[in-house]
Amino acid sequence: MKPYREMSKEELLALKAELDAKYSEAKALDLHLDMSRGKPSAEQLDLSMGMMDVLNSRSNLKDSEGVDCRNYGVLDGVKEAKELLGAMSEVSPDKIIIYGNSSLNVMYDTVARSMTHGVMGSTPWCKLDKVKFLCPVPGYDRHFTITEYFGIEMINVPMTPTGPDMDMVEELVSSDPAIKGIWCVPKYSNPQGITYSDETVRRFARLKPAAEDFRIYWDNAYSVHHLYDDDQDFLIEILGECEKAGNPDIVYKFCSTSKISFPGSGVACIAASPNNLKDIRKQLTVQTIGHDKVNQLRHVRFFKDLDGIHEHMRKHAAIMRPKFEAVLDTLDRELGGLEIGSWIRPKGGYFISFDSMEGCAKAIVAKCKEAGVVLTGAGATYPYGKDPKDSNIRLAPSYPTKEELAQATDLFVLCVKLASVEKLLETK
Repeated sequence: MKPYREMSKEELLALKAELDAKYSEAKALDLHLDMSRGKPSAEQLDLSMGMMDVLNSRSNLKDSEGVDCRNYGVLDGVKEAKELLGAMSEVSPDKIIIYGNSSLNVMYDTVARSMTHGVMGSTPWCKLDKVKFLCPVPGYDRHFTITEYFGIEMINVPMTPTGPDMDMVEELVSSDPAIKGIWCVPKYSNPQGITYSDETVRRFARLKPAAEDFRIYWDNAYSVHHLYDDDQDFLIEILGECEKAGNPDIVYKFCSTSKISFPGSGVACIAASPNNLKDIRKQLTVQTIGHDKVNQLRHVRFFKDLDGIHEHMRKHAAIMRPKFEAVLDTLDRELGGLEIGSWIRPKGGYFISFDSMEGCAKAIVAKCKEAGVVLTGAGATYPYGKDPKDSNIRLAPSYPTKEELAQATDLFVLCVKLASVEKLLETK
């Protein structure tokens, strides 16, 4: 079929009648499917069930240093947990603080601490007239929700195939002392699946911010979440690059096992410079006596080491890969050449980013919902939920079964076609 834009009004009307009939048939199926969030499927969660058996009432619950993990103490996390997550984060264990199950919680705490107490002795953000954050777009909605919650002004920075537009980042960061941070998902980004290039990472490390308390919020959520064993993206390590550039304090690096073991009971961490860690501990000593060390021990004994994590993630990939390929193959087959949408084939992560014709994303998502398939809200991948082009839609293939995913994707492409035709008819 030729591109929709090349069709006459009569051809578009005939196509619309055909698509309307198919849409009515789809609604009659009474679907109830959810592709709105990047949740692991039950099949993926089952991969970690052995973790429930590595500890029991007869287990030795002391760590390698003899610490009784049932009791209070050990603010930074047990030694072997720091070694395990340090290896996954590609930093030495002495640069790691282990938290509870959620890296999002660590990021929220980090912003909150900056608001109330400042960063390493700087003025608390709550006492400043204006605080701003840079937000690569499309991006992770929950990042934007945190900064919006604290009343921080968010500035869109376009993503490119190599990461955020670094010319724009460098110019803004160096000229405006109100800019205090930038959100980053540097590997298999949410939602596009882009991995920052070596040059992008090095330009981040060499930033010369006008604000002494500017920090890069480096959310390396998908560091080991490859889809292919023989075709993986590589991301250079940011803390080491910052040290080389003479900027050791400029970055906070976050990661967790949330989509490795159990999202509700994983282990998270922050990696940072000694100066930053000292500053963070001031809050932690007030906030907690220590996080869940039994859970840390459970993860260490189940995975053992980084090789164990990689082997485990190959099992995840075996489940995820066919789902991603099924969605992408359907998009290629059904929408290829029609010039009504574009998408990226990621090599890892949890999402597929789809860009519709301008002004169509809300209509597509609404049509899907009316027919029983819930997608992430249009605009969610932009600050304040406002996509200036109303075009980006985040698809999350992980949670549905293969059969449900096939139904949902078929409906999605139908809604893309229908919304596109309706949009084009407005101008005929």
